[in-house]
Amino acid sequence: METGKLPLGRETDHPQNYAPEVLFPIARAESRGSLGIAEPLPFSGTDIWNAWELTWLGPGGLPRVATAEIRVPAESPNIVESKSLKLYLGSFAMSEFDDDAVCAAIERDLSAVTGANVEVALDADVAVVEPGGACIDSADATCTATEVDASLLEADDGAIVDECLHTHLLRSLCPVTSQPDLGSLIVSYAGPRIDRAALLRYVVSFRQHQDFHEACVERIFVDILERCRPTRLSIHARYQRRGGIDINPFRSSRDERPANTRLWRQ
Repeated sequence: METGKLPLGRETDHPQNYAPEVLFPIARAESRGSLGIAEPLPFSGTDIWNAWELTWLGPGGLPRVATAEIRVPAESPNIVESKSLKLYLGSFAMSEFDDDAVCAAIERDLSAVTGANVEVALDADVAVVEPGGACIDSADATCTATEVDASLLEADDGAIVDECLHTHLLRSLCPVTSQPDLGSLIVSYAGPRIDRAALLRYVVSFRQHQDFHEACVERIFVDILERCRPTRLSIHARYQRRGGIDINPFRSSRDERPANTRLWRQ
């Protein structure tokens, strides 16, 4: 990936008026190609972006504030570079819009840059909840891997289960700035029982891995699918916000719509 043209990691102007031209697409094909992911995709899913600091001017210049829930389908050819999205959303601050027009503009502009139909909702009810299933963070695991290693994953073919596991120890690095991205990972599956200590070792192996949130989740999905052979699998990462935006990719072997609920660190 050529990072020289990305707004991320470079000094950029912050437009004060509506500026859809700052949005910067990143093709999903490059990261998927390195993982052997081809059409048809082995998963369905969506990327949920929560923008907590959206503001614009209403009629008469009176400021409005809102949160925006943005859903980008996993089948879109592109994602949006995160800094360009922050610059874009910030550009509404000194522009006058009717409330409905703000939502329509964000949907239109993000659909154009991603190449798919993006859904936007303002002030959606995003409740704070506990993740489902069992937490694996207390598993007896010795973590020594400094690179992502799918061979760490193990499953017991003799024990078939239907369960949900989660960890709050997910960490990866931005591929442009090397800044850390921290989050929680929720693994829901049916099939051979996944060894919890092995899963924890695998997740911890991402701590120095440089990639975008979406690519990390897709790698986790294909690695668990290939190594553990579940009959059903869903992976949901809930990353902490940076710059007022959190990114929460969801990938599943089934066509399902994930709920957008905040975890305690978000």
